Amino acid sequence: MKKISVLIPCYNEEENVVPMSQAIIAELTKIGKYDYEILFIDNCSTDQTQALLTELCQGNQRIKAIFNAKNFGQFNSPYYGMLQTTGDCVISMCCDFQDPLSLIPDLVAEWEKGYRVVCAIKKTSRENPLMRFFRTCYYKLIKRMSQVEQIEHFTGTGLYDRSFIEVLRGLDDPTPFLRGIVAELGPAKRGVVYYEQQRRRAGKTHNNFFSLYDAAMLSFTSYTKFGLRIATIIGFIVGGLSFFIGLAYLILKLIFWNSFQMGMAPVTIGIFFIGAVQLFFIGLIGEYILSMNTRIMNRPLVIEEKRLNFEDGDRHENC
Repeated sequence: MKKISVLIPCYNEEENVVPMSQAIIAELTKIGKYDYEILFIDNCSTDQTQALLTELCQGNQRIKAIFNAKNFGQFNSPYYGMLQTTGDCVISMCCDFQDPLSLIPDLVAEWEKGYRVVCAIKKTSRENPLMRFFRTCYYKLIKRMSQVEQIEHFTGTGLYDRSFIEVLRGLDDPTPFLRGIVAELGPAKRGVVYYEQQRRRAGKTHNNFFSLYDAAMLSFTSYTKFGLRIATIIGFIVGGLSFFIGLAYLILKLIFWNSFQMGMAPVTIGIFFIGAVQLFFIGLIGEYILSMNTRIMNRPLVIEEKRLNFEDGDRHENC
């Protein structure tokens, strides 16, 4: 009998982990013809999440848990969790019920058709309309600038066949961006399931400006050369303009030595403008260097503190 693994990354989700496990079991029971496991990977929660997960694991051997030694971020923890699953396919979903559990049978149905990757795409959302607008603009911008076809409104929720999990295992990427990896290295033909993103069932979102900025920059520096190219082009244009303006100023000064006067205001404005352009692109180049530096250090994806309901042969190293 084939096995379905359901991966649920969580952080401070004490109000959601128990009903989430119950809802997943109910959906998998409806399907009926597969064995299953549910893996919660906890990113060092500070509330009662780990205690509740411990109780769940004690009551059901099919529920597993990994407790991270610290918070390793929104990308490393889910990616590492996928590598620790043992099923013939892995379904990755959020713990806040924004991804409706009714997706599970639809994802499995597409997998049964032969798709190795099935992406869950947010067709509509009950989130803040302004946030939805900014997300849409971001996806379209990255899609236009990237050499790799990006998948709009795909956050990583979906189903991944074991063969694709083995591809992920061999990447050895210390800062994996799953949605970009799926677009770049996933099969040419992917299954797609559309859904409406729900509001959180309980608790507060852990996304803030800095976490969203990290996601945007990781995508930008990993899959586009646009930033570096535009820095070169604008630097060339500004340098050329500065040269011709300086040349024109010199000629006018020589021709009209006594009558030609120019105040300091244009010069000051020009200096501040060029300085602002330089600082902006130094920061942008710094983002690329930071991304390179993180990869060069090649640190492990996650350091575990404890795992529950795993057999000895279930452990997979960071690879």
